[in-house]
Amino acid sequence: MTAPIIHAEGLTKRFGDFTAVDGLSIAVQPGAIFAFLGANGSGKSTTIRMLIGLLQPTAGSIRVDGIDVMRQPHRVRGRIGYMGQKVSLYRGLSLRENVEFYAGLFGLSSSELERSWGALRERFALGEAEAEKTDDLPAGVRQRAGLALSIIHRPRVLFLDEPTAGVDVHHRGLFWELIQEEAGAGVTVFVTTHFLEEADYCDWVCFIDAGRLIADAAPEALRQQHAEGYRVALALPPTARAQAAELLAGLAPQPSGDGLEIQPRAMEPAVLRALDRVVAAVPDARIHIEQPSMTEVFRRVLAGAGGGA
Repeated sequence: MTAPIIHAEGLTKRFGDFTAVDGLSIAVQPGAIFAFLGANGSGKSTTIRMLIGLLQPTAGSIRVDGIDVMRQPHRVRGRIGYMGQKVSLYRGLSLRENVEFYAGLFGLSSSELERSWGALRERFALGEAEAEKTDDLPAGVRQRAGLALSIIHRPRVLFLDEPTAGVDVHHRGLFWELIQEEAGAGVTVFVTTHFLEEADYCDWVCFIDAGRLIADAAPEALRQQHAEGYRVALALPPTARAQAAELLAGLAPQPSGDGLEIQPRAMEPAVLRALDRVVAAVPDARIHIEQPSMTEVFRRVLAGAGGGA
């Protein structure tokens, strides 16, 4: 197996008598989108600040892209990009002036800046905003600009701390398309969010509560472990319902509304093959699939960990 590009072991942070992060161990594979989820105050932001070298842990170890973050926090910063909930655009400066400032921080030459920013400006549709003061930019444009600046130096690992907070649903969707493009290009993305449904954009999900890890798996695995299952509704002509029920034998089909309903634990190959047989036999069949929400999964995980009912 490939070595993790982010690896924390026994990570702990105390502030006086308060333990914000308690013995946390996580491993993130290269090129993955890794969701780090939890309620407000659960320790998400404290963890991410330790991972990027801004906060010294009380105990534990951290390696990011092969670098010991606790011993060499400054060295790791050239390998990573970071974007927080409050996009770090300097007020009073134009977007272009912000670009030049960040390029200087990362030591980019003029030619490197023009090459990198030229590609990002076009890809993120920021050309018309380049001369604007950042104070005047709409939230969606500020968000895209913040992401562009966080990757202008082409980092191998991108940390995003609640990057879609305060942005409408449409722009959140567009932002996640950009994140997935980065992962597709080989960048590892570590993201915290309080929008639990965004976990479905990710390859792996960790839930924490009170600074402790309470779940660690792929989204579909979490649904299988902690949710009641999927709801699959089939709208069928009355004359075809008996045939469809026979084709769905073994999945416990039940009459429902204008057809049948099944509730499989997971959308496994056997379930999909059975649905394909129904569609082949009944071309007029309409299928609607509802997956368990990640909010419900988190509620059950939390209850199982003793953090809720």
